Order: sequence, then structure tokens, then C-alpha cells
Amino acid sequence: MNHVELRKNFFDFFKSKGHKIIPSSSLLPDDPSVLLTTAGMQQFKKYYTGELDAIKDFGSRSTVSIQKCFRTSDIEEIGDKTHLSFFEMMGNFSFGSGEDGYFKRSAIHWAYEYITEILEINTDRIMVSVFEGDNEISFDNESYDIWRNELNLSADKIMKSGKSDNFWGPTGAEGPCGPTTEIYVDGVEIWNLVFNEYYKEKSGFFRKLDNPGVDTGMGLERLLLVLNGLENNYQTDVLFPLVLKIGELAPNLDEKIKRIFADHLRSSVFLIADGIRPSNKEVGYVLRRLLRRIMAYQIKYDIHADLFVKIVPVIKSIYGEIYPEIKDEKTILEVLVDEKNKFQEVIGRGIGEIEKYKDIGGKEAFYLYESFGLPIELIKELSKPEQIKNLNIDDFDKEFQKHQQVSRAGAEKKFGGHGLILDIGELKAGTKEEVKEVIRMHTATHLLHWALREVLGKEVKQMGSDINPERLRFDFTFGRKMTAEEIKKIEDLVNKKIKENLPVYFKEMPKEEAEKIGALSFFKHKYPAVVKVYFIGSEQSGGVISKEFCGGPHVDYTLEIGQFKIIKEESVSAGARRIRATVLE
Repeated sequence: MNHVELRKNFFDFFKSKGHKIIPSSSLLPDDPSVLLTTAGMQQFKKYYTGELDAIKDFGSRSTVSIQKCFRTSDIEEIGDKTHLSFFEMMGNFSFGSGEDGYFKRSAIHWAYEYITEILEINTDRIMVSVFEGDNEISFDNESYDIWRNELNLSADKIMKSGKSDNFWGPTGAEGPCGPTTEIYVDGVEIWNLVFNEYYKEKSGFFRKLDNPGVDTGMGLERLLLVLNGLENNYQTDVLFPLVLKIGELAPNLDEKIKRIFADHLRSSVFLIADGIRPSNKEVGYVLRRLLRRIMAYQIKYDIHADLFVKIVPVIKSIYGEIYPEIKDEKTILEVLVDEKNKFQEVIGRGIGEIEKYKDIGGKEAFYLYESFGLPIELIKELSKPEQIKNLNIDDFDKEFQKHQQVSRAGAEKKFGGHGLILDIGELKAGTKEEVKEVIRMHTATHLLHWALREVLGKEVKQMGSDINPERLRFDFTFGRKMTAEEIKKIEDLVNKKIKENLPVYFKEMPKEEAEKIGALSFFKHKYPAVVKVYFIGSEQSGGVISKEFCGGPHVDYTLEIGQFKIIKEESVSAGARRIRATVLE
């Protein structure tokens, strides 16, 4: 099945079930809390909260869409078989189960009917998962019974999983949430059905919603992969023509670089078609980074073919009838060529500048980017190995964040819908309540750093972090994927120290003294002569467990942090891992 046939039968099926077909919204969302549209439900967010009326706007409480989406979190992974920056999310939605809305039974039955009868996927290939329950939310027995007793799946085909896999909702914040059931084909997750039946209060209490809703998501590229028995996303008919054309223009490229070109060119065209232009701030920076990465690889691999001119018509031929904005080939090419010309104007001077440095870290790399337009990929390629031994992407991104061009007042920059009242390095919050959340998570990162070194070894070093009111991200040096046992042990160690209610305090001291007592530092930062060192633990009893260079702020005692929960552990790059975590009341 090709992508045109898939789109049509998906829409036709849900139209027959009373859904109103809604076109994709822009990649530039109305929601100020996010940079780009990242999920199919994003354009419907206000219908779930009750701020907008689906009956009034759509004539139905049930809708279906295929939404353009863009995610930046895995850009460094692109080039493998699965990761994409731009993708399309197929979804059906119900904004309340009253009147013509629906809930679990219809959502599950229709999903199973679509997969087995319309797509004709053999039932032997299918497995599902449901929420197993915990001490806060009970087992999703209703979904289990629908799969087991109404659709006759055998018990060994129904997996039970915890909140990390089968529960969607806000982490450390309030909002609608609920259990999910996921559908797998040949072990590949293709469809996630979210049942928003709870509302999480600020206190952490989950109350039942009077009017629950349904939000489902299924990646179009991944479904094409499964339906056609392919090995990776780049073999699907929405990407393979791009890979093939790139191979014709540059036959000596390895497969990974061809995939990077295909992904970045497709993504750039869609961003431009939605009105985004290259710049050094926010969404414009995302586009500029993609384009200059392409141009950097063209230089590295000595590619003289005009990729922009050759590839844009291919993208137009695939998507033009589905997304009419892609048909404006003239404007898209004008933007691409203009950025190419700007890049060529500065690159000669930038290459000469690289030669002046003995050591290029994140700060120096950002200066080269800001002043000469050199993407970090090209800096790495044009530098000698000894020049970039201390360079990593997170240091570069942090420098970029510090230097973003914003208004003098600062309040115009949006974060969670608020002007920032806390913007210190990796800590960002927009209200007093958000400030409390990020301070709790900031202290949790110190305990996490300590626990990682306890479990994995003292060679572990912090590489970067990013904290907002809903979650923390912590990057560290480590050469392999952590085991489930290691993750559990680290989470338990952090929670143990939280419960011990250890004091948290700082001392100002000469930098040399801080280094002598073993205080940890990171980022190869140039610290001042006098520094703040934050301690966790009691000096009197000899129980200090953490000493780190840090400007604060922190909680006074660890019990204020709440419960620490690791959400995900993943790769950042060779020799670097990332933990995503949160704290609960």
C-alpha cells in the first residue's frame, strides 16, 4: 500500500464512523508552550480542556486528522533506520464521551477493525499492551476485558505495563491524563490509544473526569514500513524517492548521510512552506541548523550537484496534492538559495578563524557559528582532533540558549505561556509555582549525579542539563546503555536520600580550595576566583554525599524534592547518555 492509498482509507474508515476530517494544522503551533507542532492532538488541545466547543467548530465531537509534526529532540540520531525530524501522525479523537463522542470500547474496536479488516493484517502478528495499575491508578480492567473477551485476544497477546509505557499525562504538573493501550505488529508499536479519564491536581491527586476523551496517534511512516514489510522508514514511498535521487547525484555517499540529506531536505521544505525562515533564534534556528548541516556535508563529501534545485521538485511530486503549500516551489527555492549564498559568503573567513584556536569547546564553537555561520558539524570536520577534544553538542546548545536574541524586557519570550521570571542557565520558569518545581528538580539533578557515580563508577561526569517545571534532562559520560536494574537502583538511591531529609547548603570559597575538597564541576567552564559550592548532607556526621560547583538555587532539605522518577534513559552520542526524569509531590 502506498501513502496516498493509506491516507484515503484511513480517512474513509473514520468518516464512516461519524468523524469529521480535519486538515493538518501548521508546524507553527498556536500553543506558546511549544516551539513546533509535535503531536496530532496539539491542534485539538483546547477542545479537551473545554476552552473551545467541537460541536460548534466541527459539527461533531469526533474528528480524524493526519498532522504534520516536527521533533528536535532526536536530531543527532537521524541517519539511523527509525529517527525522523519531520513526520506525519495519523489520529482519531473524541472530545468527551457524551452525545456523539465515544470512549474505550469504540476506540479499541475501531482500531482493531481498521488494522485487521481494512489493512488486512493477520491477527497472529498483533500484540497489545494495557496499563497494569499502581498505588495511584487502578488496573485498566475495562481495556483488558475489551481485548480479551470482546475481541478474543489470548492472554499471552496482552502485555501489562506501568506508567512509563501505558499512561499519558503531565509529569509533576496538573492536567488531563489517563491510561493508554498500545497496538504492536511484529513487535513494532504502531498505534497508541490514550484515554483521558483523569485530571491530575497540583497536589498530585488523580480525580475522575466527568467527560473523558480519546486521543490516538499512529505514525504514517512507521505504518507504511510495517504494511510493506520494509526494514526502515527511508524505504517507504514518502522518503525512498529522495534517497534514490540523492544517490544519483552523489553516488559515493554512505547510506547514513543519504538518509540525513533526505530527512533534513524534506523537513526544511515543510518548515519553509509554513512560513519559517532561517535565523539565529527559535524556529528559524532549527531551520538554519538543518540547512547548514546539509551544506557542511556537501563540503565534506565534495558534492557539487545542486541538491536544493534537484530535490525540491521530488518533494513537491510526493506531497504537492496533499499539502498545497508545498507547491510554491519558487518561494521555497528562493529561501534555500538565499541561505546557501549567505553560508558561502562567510565560510572562507570562518575556516581561517578555526585555525587560530588550540581548544574549541562549546563557547568557542558557538562564537564560530554566531560570527561566521559555521555549523557545529562543519567545525568538527574542519578542525584537528586535538582542537575539538572538549567539544560536544550540548555545550554548544547551551551557549546558543544564553545568547538568543530576545527583547530587553525578556517577558516576550514565552515559556509555558508566561514571560520568564527565572532564566538561569538550564533553569527556566514562568510563574512562582513553576519556580518551586524547577528548584526541586535542580536539587534532584545533584542527587542523580551522585547516584550515577555510586552505581556506574566515578568516571561518570555531568555533560549538561536542562530543567523546566515538568521534567529534567541530565546528560552524562557513559559508554553503554544502562540496564533496567541499574536504572532502578539509581532511582531508589535518590529517593532514599530524599527521605533522609538531608540539609542542602552552600559555601563560597576560592576555586582552588573547592577543587581540593573534591567539588565536581563540568562543561570545562571558566569559573571565577571565588565560587559557590553546594553541599548535600551533614558535615558534622561525616555524611556529605554531594559537593558541586553551582550557582543555585536549591531546596533547603531534600525531603522538599518529593518522589524522584526516571522516565527514560537514552543515547546522546558516542560515550554520552541522557536521563529524562521528573519529581512528584
